[in-house]
Amino acid sequence: MSAAHSVARRPAGLGLATLLLSLWPLLAAAHPHGWVDVSVRVMTDEQGRAEALEQRWRLDPFYSQLLLEELRAAKGEASMEARLDRLGVEIRHNLAPKHYFTHVTRDGRPVALGEVDDITTLARDGRVELMFRLPLATPQPLDGAPMRYRIYDPTYYLEVVHEADNEIPRPDALRVAGADCTTRILAADPDPAKVAEAASLDRGEQAEEGLGRFFAETGEVQCSPR
Repeated sequence: MSAAHSVARRPAGLGLATLLLSLWPLLAAAHPHGWVDVSVRVMTDEQGRAEALEQRWRLDPFYSQLLLEELRAAKGEASMEARLDRLGVEIRHNLAPKHYFTHVTRDGRPVALGEVDDITTLARDGRVELMFRLPLATPQPLDGAPMRYRIYDPTYYLEVVHEADNEIPRPDALRVAGADCTTRILAADPDPAKVAEAASLDRGEQAEEGLGRFFAETGEVQCSPR
């Protein structure tokens, strides 16, 4: 598999939704912004068609610390592992109506998504990680027209970016399993007016629904015919 990547951007101080705020009062009081580092593995079937996107999300250290402190302070005798499992169930419940912030297209047409039936949540190196398999409603051919996806919080409270080193997406931030494919990650190129709009939002303001799409990176996959 070969990969070509463009430079990712992470504007300081930007990012605007309510996923984590809806879960923990401490987050709601602090009203922070944050980001998620994501990596994606496109899973294929025996015909080489895309059938699911396996995703790993790593919440930024600040969000992670707040969540872990809340979990430790929660009443009861449940282990941290059990508490993380419950957190994963709540996150899945909150993300499901938003299709896990994931938008897939092929040949410019939207691709319907299935339902996540399991999510793994753990704490590693001081960060909360979420791992889940998001199926496509119908397997998609990867030869011919490329398949593209974007993962973003609609209100841009949280910025979602691919795993990167020195602002360059890592080769393993987007992979394809079981097929000979070319991948690339395209940086967002928002209109200056949208950048100004996001920068002008106070910490207590709610951004318009859909603002996040202007700042979303695009993952692209195209495979050789079998």
